[in-house]
Amino acid sequence: MSKRHSAKYKLDRAMGENLWGRPKSPVNQRAYGPGQHGQRRKSKVSDFGLQLKAKQKLKGYYANITEKQFRRTYDEASRRKGNTSENLIGLLESRLDAVVYRAKFVPTPFAARQFVNHGHVTVNGKRVNIASYRCKVGDVVEVRERSRNMALVLEAQQSSERDIPDYLELGDRGFSIRYVRVPELAEVPYPVKMEPNLVVEFYAS
Repeated sequence: MSKRHSAKYKLDRAMGENLWGRPKSPVNQRAYGPGQHGQRRKSKVSDFGLQLKAKQKLKGYYANITEKQFRRTYDEASRRKGNTSENLIGLLESRLDAVVYRAKFVPTPFAARQFVNHGHVTVNGKRVNIASYRCKVGDVVEVRERSRNMALVLEAQQSSERDIPDYLELGDRGFSIRYVRVPELAEVPYPVKMEPNLVVEFYAS
């Protein structure tokens, strides 16, 4: 379970943006940072500050994965051929918890991590309970039969907050999804602007 599970909206306010596009976000009412100094006039942010914020925002979006995991993902993205920014997004979106969230099996990325950890999903018919498991193109991710009537699942499926992206193919009455292709940044339905190029600059500097 994420260490920010009980206070995830603090990250919204710290970033000054509604990271997950949820109607309950406090940023919808108070577009300033948390704490007693949240309303102070902001000074000009340095290049390093912009890069750090971009990293924290992207890392936080995926249920605030640990710095160690995020750095490992970046390192792999930089080793691969092609654009490191695009590679990074592709690797993050290939995480099993990210696929579960995009498939609308659960309402939030935090819930997706917990859902996977508790053994509610299978990949190609085999139970997988590791949120960071990397899905491959063609993999079929499915909610286990005994978990399909959970209130969390039914709430997510009936929600109109977001749509399932084109790089996933829905099947079996909404309880299974096929990972069709690794997405590019432009295809990923982030509610806020993500800048993986600044993340690359942060780690490269």
